[in-house]
Amino acid sequence: MPLSTKQATKRTLLAGAIGNVLEWYDFALYGYFAPVFAALFFPSNSPTVSLISAFGVFAVGFLARPLGAMLFGYWGDTLGRRNALAWSIVLMAIPTCLVGLLPTYETVGALAPIALTLCRFLQGLSVGGEFTGSATFLVEHAAASQRGYVGSWAGFSAQIGALLGSGVGALIASSLTEEALHEWGWRIPFVMGGLIAVVGWYVRTRVPESPAFESIRRAGGLASAPVRDVFTSHRLAVAQVIGLVWLHGVAFYLLYVYLTTYLVTVTTVPLATVLSLNTVCMTLLALSIPLMGAWSDRIGQTPLLITGSAGLALLSYPSFLWLTSNHLPRMIAAQVLLTLLVACYMGPFFAAITDLFPTPQRYSGLSVGYNIGAALFGGTAPLIATLLIEWSGDVLAPAFYLSFCATVSLAVTLTLPNRGPAPPAP
Repeated sequence: MPLSTKQATKRTLLAGAIGNVLEWYDFALYGYFAPVFAALFFPSNSPTVSLISAFGVFAVGFLARPLGAMLFGYWGDTLGRRNALAWSIVLMAIPTCLVGLLPTYETVGALAPIALTLCRFLQGLSVGGEFTGSATFLVEHAAASQRGYVGSWAGFSAQIGALLGSGVGALIASSLTEEALHEWGWRIPFVMGGLIAVVGWYVRTRVPESPAFESIRRAGGLASAPVRDVFTSHRLAVAQVIGLVWLHGVAFYLLYVYLTTYLVTVTTVPLATVLSLNTVCMTLLALSIPLMGAWSDRIGQTPLLITGSAGLALLSYPSFLWLTSNHLPRMIAAQVLLTLLVACYMGPFFAAITDLFPTPQRYSGLSVGYNIGAALFGGTAPLIATLLIEWSGDVLAPAFYLSFCATVSLAVTLTLPNRGPAPPAP
């Protein structure tokens, strides 16, 4: 029986989101197991040096993302969004599975961190085309009255993927002894994630192409050199995306990836408890993002972007005072507050940045701008936070960094076109 238009749209949106879930599960796992990688792949007399090395490799994945953005951006703008998204997930599956099979430094010496770095680079290429590609795909399927809500599915699905990684990490950490975790337990989620990614490929090859892309293809309006067009005609939009991603990337990787390692280091709270708290707050973030996206369709995107960025600029320091207090109720309250502010920013974020580019260059422009910002600020956030603490001797240094990033993105938000509430559905 043929699907109704509404059913077909739901299936398409699910396909756009499911690959994102799987990709971000794979990509975020490394951050959750950074202390394990530090010990097994970067042994040193100084735990801080080992951790800095591990987070340095974490950043390598982000340095590959702009290259992946140009590759998949060109692919998506010339051959189709669906095609590019289907193959990006395959490129993620292979290195993720390999990470779970790698020998450690004790077995093969320096070859171990080199192989790990190469796998992270390949993962970065894939994510460079995946996240922004899915945002483009989703927003182009949305009605004008639902662009904020539908666009928020890109963020929602990414959080679900990262949440899945956090949940699996918490389960393994609480189920195994530390010895078993370091010996073989850490391998399980990587092998699992690599195999499950095949499901995303299957689903994505069976959904229709973006209506907006099909429309310009039929009209003969496809760009022949979309990446070049982005750098020649859309430089301001690229700069705005980079400025907005500054807070988006730092907030996520500081508060939901690095924070687990940070709290174990500066407080007496055990890893299993920290991972459980992280999982709860990531659940709250995932559920709040589509609510904020839908709210932006009613009141406009800019007010929520301003609320989130201004709130993080002002409240990061007092929140980190509570996070480092060793008082669990205060730690929970602080992370919940930060999570709600991040959701305010992330909810309308995806529709806001997608609307900055015209359809023929949208995949390329969004991918290039987002991934340059993510490489410069998102992927380096754990490394910078660790270095700031080491250099300053102040465990609250990450709070000042988050506040600074929020201030920069707030300033960029004020340069965006003043988009009011979305028009009502016909």
